[in-house]
Amino acid sequence: MSFALEALQQFILELAALVTNPGALVLLFASVIMGIIFGAIPGLTATLGVALLTTLTYGMSPATAMVALLGIYVGGVYGGSYTAILVNIPGTAAAAATAMDGYPMAKKGQAGVALGLTTTASAIGTFIGMLFVVSFSPIISKMALEFTSFEFFLLAFVGIVISGTLTSPDLVIKGWIAGLIGLWMATIGRDKLQNYPRFTFGFSQLDSGLDLVPVLIGAFGIPQIIQTLRDNFKFGEMAQVDRIVPGFKKIFRYTPKIIRSALIGVGIGAVPGIGEDIAGWVSYGAAKRFSKDGDKFGTGVEEAVVATETANNACIGGAMIPLLSLGVPGSPPAAMLLGALLLHGFNPGPMLNIDHPGFYLQVTAILLLASFAMWICGIFLAKQVIKVLRIPTSLFMPVIGVLCIIGSYALGTDIFNLYLMLPVGIIAYFLTEMKYPIAPLVIGVILGGMCDSNLRRALMVSKGSFLPVFTRPVALILFLVILFMIVSQTPLYNRFVVKLKGRVKRVKQ
Repeated sequence: MSFALEALQQFILELAALVTNPGALVLLFASVIMGIIFGAIPGLTATLGVALLTTLTYGMSPATAMVALLGIYVGGVYGGSYTAILVNIPGTAAAAATAMDGYPMAKKGQAGVALGLTTTASAIGTFIGMLFVVSFSPIISKMALEFTSFEFFLLAFVGIVISGTLTSPDLVIKGWIAGLIGLWMATIGRDKLQNYPRFTFGFSQLDSGLDLVPVLIGAFGIPQIIQTLRDNFKFGEMAQVDRIVPGFKKIFRYTPKIIRSALIGVGIGAVPGIGEDIAGWVSYGAAKRFSKDGDKFGTGVEEAVVATETANNACIGGAMIPLLSLGVPGSPPAAMLLGALLLHGFNPGPMLNIDHPGFYLQVTAILLLASFAMWICGIFLAKQVIKVLRIPTSLFMPVIGVLCIIGSYALGTDIFNLYLMLPVGIIAYFLTEMKYPIAPLVIGVILGGMCDSNLRRALMVSKGSFLPVFTRPVALILFLVILFMIVSQTPLYNRFVVKLKGRVKRVKQ
């Protein structure tokens, strides 16, 4: 009890320090608005927003940088709902499910109602996700302190395999291939245990490995710029926005559904590499299944809009839990945030709260204020932010391209980062065109170092034996999870499941 009171007192102090700092508040609101714009414009995402802002925060203090980065993250995930509702074109993948009922509501003349509900639901979802961050991250970190190298290797590999399994739009094996490509990219440079150069091809610039920020900017930014310019995207006629502020009685009526959707969002966010878009669709499906108006979904049902927006914003908190406690990002924006944390001297994982006491509470306080800032900006600036959508993409996307170049170069003022960013971006574009998901590749790059060094260290300690995997409970569980995910994609397993379902059906009859 005394520990909880001490943590609450520390949280109040962190919150008070932010509230009484005018500069931090201005930066937070500016970052949230920038995030909303990035989320609202198709082709720009929360991931790209965090990537570009990371380079701009290079000279800031770590605390100030976290305010800006978390602000644009929260605003970016929410911002996609604007175009999803007004023109049926989701600004981000996370808002795709919102368009299913948000746009039909706008066509009925309820665009303001839909925007008010999504804004409030997003704020509540972020708040609930924040509660899970402060509650579970310290517990998982303490558990992770008992991990050995085998557990960390298997944990990293689980993240790559899960990400490839759940994010592939085509064959699952394409997701795994993308993850393995990222894993190989992470091995470039001198290895950390024996300092031997690997895959450097004689370039001294590669001795230290691939810089994470240029790789992430190239992987997420370049393909989006090319696709947007190629498609010559233009907005159609937008729906008129009426009164936005929702009635609190209506919000109270949806409380059970909001809690259910938030739990779905947090749970999916905690799975490495999945992301807010999956959370939105799963929550939409659950809402449709349990609603008495499920057959009306797709025609403009308020409950559907609330469910999707609550889940995709609650996913932010869920994604932060493995990021902070294990160093494993739960979503693509969280992967970019991991690069930003490393850039500012933080090393996410079990030792984070020991090396930086109170960091979890600081992140929690920023997320709380970011949820309020997002609600205020969403409610009072909706009509003004929408005007930004009128900027032709043919003018806007080249500016983003220049920012990508400046951002990559600004990291260490090294021209080699541009030579790195451009080919990674071009390769990522062609992989996307061939329906290879980019998220597993990025997760592979991020977790590859953890995977490689821990496997080799574990084998050195065990003298080449894999026996500890089967004698340590956590390692065995992780190994079985990997084995199940691989086996579950085989034709033999699918035939077995079909036969099993047939037998169960006959028994019930």
